[in-house]
Amino acid sequence: MSGDPRGTVAPGFGAVADAFAAVLADTRGGAAFSVVRGGVPLVELHGGLADPDTGRPWDADTVAVLFSGTKGLAAAAAADVLDPDLPVARYWPEFAAAGKDTVTVAQVLAHTAGLPYLDPDPAPGSPVDDRASAAVLARQAPLWEPGSRVAYHALTWGHLVAELLVRATGRDPRRVVEDVVARVPGARVHLGSAPLPARIVRAPGYRISTFLQDDPGRRRIVERMYRALLDDTDTVNSPAWYRSGALAGAGVAGAPAVARFYAALADPARSPVAAAALERATRPHAAGLDAINDRPLRFGLGFELADPIGTYGPEPVAFGHSGAGGGRHGTWPERGIGFSFVTNEMRAEDVDDRASTLLGALHACLAGTRVPSW
Repeated sequence: MSGDPRGTVAPGFGAVADAFAAVLADTRGGAAFSVVRGGVPLVELHGGLADPDTGRPWDADTVAVLFSGTKGLAAAAAADVLDPDLPVARYWPEFAAAGKDTVTVAQVLAHTAGLPYLDPDPAPGSPVDDRASAAVLARQAPLWEPGSRVAYHALTWGHLVAELLVRATGRDPRRVVEDVVARVPGARVHLGSAPLPARIVRAPGYRISTFLQDDPGRRRIVERMYRALLDDTDTVNSPAWYRSGALAGAGVAGAPAVARFYAALADPARSPVAAAALERATRPHAAGLDAINDRPLRFGLGFELADPIGTYGPEPVAFGHSGAGGGRHGTWPERGIGFSFVTNEMRAEDVDDRASTLLGALHACLAGTRVPSW
């Protein structure tokens, strides 16, 4: 048990506070959960330990590594500046090598490009560098015909999107993403210059790709995809990781900031992304079983969408992005809700019900409330 929750909830959301207290009572780390509607916080809860080793408490200003929650913020930036119909090579001519001249931006964003790992493998322990890795990917041939299969590109998605943002804007892609997020009052993500985040701990038995069973060949692909990044906590707790600004998973932010951003995406009057571009980015572009991991997937253009396993709770229309170890960030646009759950205790997906419990309680509290009419 890591201590009592702190923060506030709006009237009618007491069940969310109860659910958060139960989550916190079962963790040796800490967590935060925020819910925003129309720029107004409905839930702002936090508690536990930001650093279980030193006893540093998780307070209202604590930030955490978002892992792949970073991808949802980068997807918003991509929707703002990239044309998904264009071949990648129109922005990035070198990418046309090895038969990739017709691969589209949409295929990259929707995880169907067939480039889930670097080949050749980087040297063990080498830093994650989006631009250097993108240069390797430009020379590679896809594992399958682009667009024919969907498979989560855990790290390479970030390399590819970062390079596309550079080519489209001429700017550091980390600044492009930070600036799009910062258009929303109270929203901020740190990419490359992060303050000290909560210290990551792993729950006993933590593992990745829990839907994949008894397939040594595909398990080796998973290992190449993740480059041992999540095999221990030393790597993800190092400044080299959380200050790399890698778009696949090194963003650092607090739950209130991320919830405000997603709430703004749900409101055309406040959205930092044009309505037509966002509608296109949150339309289904790829769905089915992950060709590598066997996990059911539904992707827009970089955003995860509501899926058959209930990643985004009971609401049928949702988009956002989850993060390794339990983070969950997104919006229920038909209810005008943005939410973010961050934690520093990583749990395996098949046993982790923390975010689902919180989203279930939130949905129950919203039942019968008026849906905003924008």
